[in-house]
Amino acid sequence: MWLYLTQHTDLFDGAPKRVLHVAPERCLEVRLRKALGNGYLTGDLHNRAMVRMDVTRIESPDDSFDVIYCSHVLEHVVDDRKAMREFYRVLKPGGWAVLLVPVPADRPLEDDTIVSPQDRLRVFGQEDHVRRYGPDFVDRLREAGFEVRVIGVADLFGQADAVRMGLTPACGDIFHCTKRP
Repeated sequence: MWLYLTQHTDLFDGAPKRVLHVAPERCLEVRLRKALGNGYLTGDLHNRAMVRMDVTRIESPDDSFDVIYCSHVLEHVVDDRKAMREFYRVLKPGGWAVLLVPVPADRPLEDDTIVSPQDRLRVFGQEDHVRRYGPDFVDRLREAGFEVRVIGVADLFGQADAVRMGLTPACGDIFHCTKRP
C-alpha cells in the first residue's frame, strides 16, 4: 500500500491535505502522521485512534477530507452501504479514497442471521466478519456515488518487480474511489 500511495497518488505532492485514516495500521500511521502533520486524522470505533468514530455516522461536515484511507473495515460493518455513503459525504469533490476489503468469493455472501463468532468464522472466514464480498463490491461503491478504479498488482509493477517485492495477486485489489468535482 505504501508503494501505491507514494508512487501512484498525489498524497505527498506538497499541497496541504486533510486525510482521514480509518482503523489505522500502526506501520502506516507513523509514516502518514509524520508526512501529513495536522491534516492527518485517525478514527476508529474502538478508541485506537485520535477520535472515536462510527463509520456509519461520521461526525464531520460534508466535504471535509481530501483523502480517505480505510483498509479491511467494511466487512465488519453491518450496514456497509451506509458507511460507504458516509465516506462519500465527507469526501471533498475531487477527492479520493482507497477502500480495501478482502474479496475472497466469486459472489457475495451475507446472512444477518449468522451472529455467533463460531458461525461467522465458518461462513465468512473470520469471527467478526458480517459478509464475504464478491465482485459486487465495486457496484456497492458506485451506488454510494463513487467512480471506482480497480487496481491489481499487475497494473502497478512488472512481473519481475512484483516477484522481487513478494507481491502476488493474492495481495488483493486496490479500490481507488473518487468523488467528481
